Amino acid sequence: MQQKLVILGGGESGVGAAILGKKQGYRVFLSDRGSLSEKFRVRLIDNGIDFEEGQHSESEIMNADLVVKSPGIPKEAPIIQKLNEKHISVISEIEFASRFTDSKIIAVTGSNGKTTTTSLIHYILSVAGMNVGLGGNIGRSFADLVAEGGFDCYVLEISSFQLDDIVSFKPYIAILLNITPDHLDRYDYKLELYAKAKFRITENQSHEDYFVYDFDDENIAELIKEIDTTAKKVAYSMNTNLDDGAYADDEKMMINYPDKFEIPISEISLRGKHNIYNSMAAATTANILKIRKDVIRRSMSDFTAVEHRLEFVLKVGGVEFINDSKATNVNAAYYALESMKNPTVWIVGGTDKGNDYSEVFDLVQKKVKAIVCLGIDNSKILSAFDGMVENIVETKSMEEAVRSAYFFSEKGDTVLLSPCCASFDLFKNYEDRGRQFKEEVKKL
Repeated sequence: MQQKLVILGGGESGVGAAILGKKQGYRVFLSDRGSLSEKFRVRLIDNGIDFEEGQHSESEIMNADLVVKSPGIPKEAPIIQKLNEKHISVISEIEFASRFTDSKIIAVTGSNGKTTTTSLIHYILSVAGMNVGLGGNIGRSFADLVAEGGFDCYVLEISSFQLDDIVSFKPYIAILLNITPDHLDRYDYKLELYAKAKFRITENQSHEDYFVYDFDDENIAELIKEIDTTAKKVAYSMNTNLDDGAYADDEKMMINYPDKFEIPISEISLRGKHNIYNSMAAATTANILKIRKDVIRRSMSDFTAVEHRLEFVLKVGGVEFINDSKATNVNAAYYALESMKNPTVWIVGGTDKGNDYSEVFDLVQKKVKAIVCLGIDNSKILSAFDGMVENIVETKSMEEAVRSAYFFSEKGDTVLLSPCCASFDLFKNYEDRGRQFKEEVKKL
């Protein structure tokens, strides 16, 4: 008898899981409490998959053999609690997809830099001639890629929410970039719980697998002492020269594992200290996969920055506009501010996730000449930076924010959109926020 697979959530990951489930012979039912986008509705209909929207029908959901839930649905949700009480297995889409592929999985997690590092690894492997699937939290879902098939390996950006619901998910190379406070509202406002969720990326790895991590990150250094992983640990650092890892200083990057080669920092296309860390993680991963050294060097020289991540937009009246809409937490904004060379007008704000802005106080005092708040409730930002800069204003639309920032700037300045916050108060997502920023800049 056909097993029944229920998918909760009809976004990218849910629809991908539904299509893979149908291909694997499950009787699939997808349920979304909100409304589906037209694109996903059409895909479900074209694939003959039953679905509902605007509700969760318990009569349909509670007779499932297996449930795949969207990473956006918290474990405290009533429907998840009821499934747990009935002992119905609830897993994530990456867990489900991993059960139907033998191809190598390279999984990247961390609070910041995931998209850049994942994209860079994918670029290096593609230049090397491999047929590589790029997905997870970036672009297509892992399940959708597995349903398509034919990939030599998968390079996946993985969030802590996706890792919360794994059982046997096992990357060949797991990469943990950093751990800084983010999404703490989903982890009882405890950094340790969030950090442990990130470390789940390595929990199923064996001695044949690799765990690549930032040696300089204090939260990783603390937890790695108590996390029991059998994977080969390969670290990278800018503070310690690691013979069995990677090291970078101001002039060169040295990849020492599994064999040695160097890349001059001047040849790496990505700028900023945080991107040196991301580049070390990517180069180390490529080296483990035995990609030719000249291919790694050339790829790291040619790679261009990811959209919405310190993305140069335009220079208007001698003022440079930078789109860093993907900076949805304080640490990401810290890296953006740290890389600013000119006096900066900072556009910040959105849905606060328990932010502690003190981390950027020094940088704001040194580099920021004006702050433009962009959000429905800016009270926390106004309070945090009160008296720190000469001008701080509130705006309620991207048009108003861009025009205000341009007003406060002069030739030689930089306007930086690096919001520190989620986008859901005024925008669909960080991409929508970033694109609106670029559109408004072009209208100046």
